Amino acid sequence: MKIAILLTCHNRCEKTVLCLQSLKIALKNYNNKNDEIIEIEIFLTDDGCTDGTAEAARAVYPSLRELHILQGDGSLFWAGGMRFCWREAKKRHKEWDYYLLLNDDTELLENLFDALFEAQEYAIKQFGKEGIVSGITCAKNDPTCLTYGGFVFVKRFLGITKRVSPNGKPQCCDFTNANIFLVPKAVVDRIGIFYEGYAHGHADGDYSIMARKAGFPVVLTATFCGKCDNDHTDPVTEAKKVMKMSLKERKKYFSNPVHSNHDYILAVRRTSPFRVFFVWFGRTLNLYCPKLYYRISGIRRKK
Repeated sequence: MKIAILLTCHNRCEKTVLCLQSLKIALKNYNNKNDEIIEIEIFLTDDGCTDGTAEAARAVYPSLRELHILQGDGSLFWAGGMRFCWREAKKRHKEWDYYLLLNDDTELLENLFDALFEAQEYAIKQFGKEGIVSGITCAKNDPTCLTYGGFVFVKRFLGITKRVSPNGKPQCCDFTNANIFLVPKAVVDRIGIFYEGYAHGHADGDYSIMARKAGFPVVLTATFCGKCDNDHTDPVTEAKKVMKMSLKERKKYFSNPVHSNHDYILAVRRTSPFRVFFVWFGRTLNLYCPKLYYRISGIRRKK
């Protein structure tokens, strides 16, 4: 079984190395107890790292065949970096059985591959075909705290979603994060890779929704199979920060791909086009009149 491992990184050397080390352990754990072994090649986008990430990664995987380091210039961000290494993986070998996308700040558990293929078997039994499998992660210091995984729509028109908690069995969802994201060859052959328009965020949710529209299931692992702290600012803290900014500061802030309005509005346009005007209006109001926006949305009252 051949799997292309895809990662992108920018100056998180310690976290990237821990991710790669945990991958090695998880792979060894699976191959030691299964007749059909997994062969991997890692495609790592070094997006302008200045902290020695490439050298440290090479120390974990010294073989040039196992680890391919692809050089970016610091402008790719997450979605761009993942497209870069995904395209390169496709060039090197056209017959990958799977592509496994990983966030470089995710520490993988030893049960990683068992959990992923258990969920894949569930997809085959329930739908007669393979689909995308998302590995659920917990906080690094709290094995009961869910951080990343999948969501289901509660009220699609309003964009209200609910995160799916692990229950010991694989579960379907509407869309998912790509901290641990197993994509079979059949999905890539049908819908390609991440949409070119995304600079940083939302490419994973878009991709999983598009896969579902193409008839593929999107399934979550039965249990946690990785650790990754949620590094997103909570809405109340974000609101307080934005309201303290000048208009010039807000324009700069929201033009940065990490906080981009562009990626979110693009995701809505592609996946829920009936919401796009309302989302655009809300984001514009947040830029020019944040106090009014947060008063209407009620975010300042949440916590």
